[in-house]
Amino acid sequence: MSNTRNTSESQDSHKPQKTQESRTENDNSATDGNATDGGTDRDRAAERRMSPVEVLREARAQLAELTGMTVESVTSFERTEDGWSLEVEVLELTRVPDTMSLMASYLVELDHEGLLTGYRRLGRYERGRADAHRGR
Repeated sequence: MSNTRNTSESQDSHKPQKTQESRTENDNSATDGNATDGGTDRDRAAERRMSPVEVLREARAQLAELTGMTVESVTSFERTEDGWSLEVEVLELTRVPDTMSLMASYLVELDHEGLLTGYRRLGRYERGRADAHRGR
């Protein structure tokens, strides 16, 4: 039975120990800022640091992963109260010739941290068509 006890003790000794710095950082995170929305100064600083390029990359990657479709381009991009709003063009169905491939325009919304919070298809069209009835 003592062997079992020694095993659990040795397993505990292999777990990474928190450093004083990480403990202090975690302790301070609860006291950073007194915002009424529950966010901290550190959270708001992280929101400001996310560059437009990072937001675009996150939107493209997350939409492609969720839908399995190839993201062709981002046609609009803006910061909103809740995060970011983008209009993204995707390849929905490949056809031959390529000008007959089916494209779609999606509205993609991300929160301030770059996590996708929702998306919806605005419209579909053939790649070779003009903008007349695309999207909205």
